[in-house]
Amino acid sequence: MLLDTLRGVALSSIKNRAIQKPFSHVNLKSYLVTRQKLIDRALDRYLPKANRKPTTIHRAMRYSLFAGGKRLRPILCLAAAEACRGRIHYALPLACALECIHTYSLVHDDLPSMDNDDFRRGRPTCHKVFGEGIAVLAGDALLTIAFEIVSHAKPRRRYDMSTLLREIAVAAGSEKLIAGQVADLEAEGKNVQRRALQFIHENKTAAILRSSVRLGAMSANADARRLSAITRFGQRLGLAFQIIDDILDVTQTSEILGKSAGKDVAAKKATYPAVIGLQKSRAEARRLTREAQNALSIFSNRNAESLHARINLLRHVRFKSSAQSQQRDKCDHGGIIGAQPRLGAFEFDPVAAARVAHLAA
Repeated sequence: MLLDTLRGVALSSIKNRAIQKPFSHVNLKSYLVTRQKLIDRALDRYLPKANRKPTTIHRAMRYSLFAGGKRLRPILCLAAAEACRGRIHYALPLACALECIHTYSLVHDDLPSMDNDDFRRGRPTCHKVFGEGIAVLAGDALLTIAFEIVSHAKPRRRYDMSTLLREIAVAAGSEKLIAGQVADLEAEGKNVQRRALQFIHENKTAAILRSSVRLGAMSANADARRLSAITRFGQRLGLAFQIIDDILDVTQTSEILGKSAGKDVAAKKATYPAVIGLQKSRAEARRLTREAQNALSIFSNRNAESLHARINLLRHVRFKSSAQSQQRDKCDHGGIIGAQPRLGAFEFDPVAAARVAHLAA
């Protein structure tokens, strides 16, 4: 029910639309595309242009940031702002900062010393194109610029600039995002208990998703009751999202995912299917998505519709075990993940082109 959550906010942002009208697949797709374009335009304004010296680092930053991501975190931030009757332009800098932090984490995650992945979002990872050193620095630069972007946000009566900065810094820091990454690395090849696995996922993935909706609510000057509800929603949603990602890694192809499928199993990663099995993982994801939707009960249907729509997006994952249903999953997820830009969408310099050619050989 993760997609039903986006539903209320989406409709409330579209003038002259009847509240009772169902949030159809077409309407949802239109909403997501509109929000993605809004976020991409803002990110383009905030980031140094590719021809800004030193061009290598700025091209590497843009290569990773504009690689066709779904913009889930910033869209959730905007949807939470709408759910709390806020204005999109107040939340937009926070949404963009979150996407920069998310992308930095992916760039570093893909490095040979971490997950060692050759592909991300359907094309070669940053270090495969620009080299490991530049990839490390590109990630560093994306993390750093996120805080510069936050400084463009307008503080609210209940939430001053230090509160906004602390929210995003803690979520990305050594007790949340990085804590999850450390625990994930240290768990490789070991028999991990469910509690330890939950710690990994709650911090590596759910922490940033949780802060995404919290920051959106803060931009709308949400009161304590609404902020608490949106926090519960984000935590449940974030954990469900990662469990489903674990499920997809063992049930989908690299072509569908836009990244290397089956790598978690090959690397003996701690995942929900590995620890509790595929069927129990699906049941857990269903439970968490129900709890995420229930957390929104204090909001009106109109205000929370866009967030409800996000919950329903997860429901497109079919929790069935037969080969036929798994084949149907591939079709369903193709629409969610979307066609990512391929190599031709980026103008490579000769060194980068040589690296890509070597990778494809």
